[in-house]
Amino acid sequence: MRIGKQEQNFTAISTSNAETIMVRGRDLCEDIIGKIDFTSYFWLLVTGEEPTEIQKRYANATLAAIAEHGLVPSVIASRMTYAAAPEAFQGAVAAGLLGCGSVVLGSSERAGLFISDIVIEAETTGQSIDAVAEKAVVDLRKVKAAIPGFGHPQHSGGDPRANLLLAMAKEDGIENKHITALKAVEDHIPAVLGRPLPINVSGAIPAVMLDVGFPREALKGISILARTAGLIGHLQEESRRSIGFIMSGQAAKAIDYDGEGTL
Repeated sequence: MRIGKQEQNFTAISTSNAETIMVRGRDLCEDIIGKIDFTSYFWLLVTGEEPTEIQKRYANATLAAIAEHGLVPSVIASRMTYAAAPEAFQGAVAAGLLGCGSVVLGSSERAGLFISDIVIEAETTGQSIDAVAEKAVVDLRKVKAAIPGFGHPQHSGGDPRANLLLAMAKEDGIENKHITALKAVEDHIPAVLGRPLPINVSGAIPAVMLDVGFPREALKGISILARTAGLIGHLQEESRRSIGFIMSGQAAKAIDYDGEGTL
């Protein structure tokens, strides 16, 4: 049964024979292993090109910014899964990644698409980024939707990770259209919402990564790769100091039954 397009039967990622393994045109053993760092290898795998020093700097910075963020839902799911199935380390990692969506963990992709769409519309229509950003905020307000990349329940005075990434970008002189769009949205929020909202790390990450040339289509990969590292750390701790069932027990205590019948 044919499902979908069948014509593009090629891959440019890797190939091998009995003697050689090629990855993105490089000999794995001769050119990659022991020669380049993992962040550069990640960039190479995704884009087909090794990163410049500035691209590597921001890939490293953004990966470090979101690898660990405490007992968030992805970590809770992962640790509880591991407590229940300690033989399935890979399953516990997968459990933590499956919830990578628009609200948690994958929110940087949503913010990145929002910012990128502003830039694309400005370029396509000839409008200024500022004008398109203002309309984007107004449109979201009309449907009472959250503004991707803005606000934080704890860092209401400003997300320190976002502030640092944007300060680095300014210092390095890499601010371009996407950071401009991000800041334009920030400028228009108070007038539209009636109060300011700080840029959060999910807004800063795609803005800086897009401005240094990372592909829009792979933005979620940054969150997935970073959080995988964090989950492995949590699961290593879970293997020695298990809190998975404690979290499960606390969840049972925290939720009251309001269905039919009483005990």
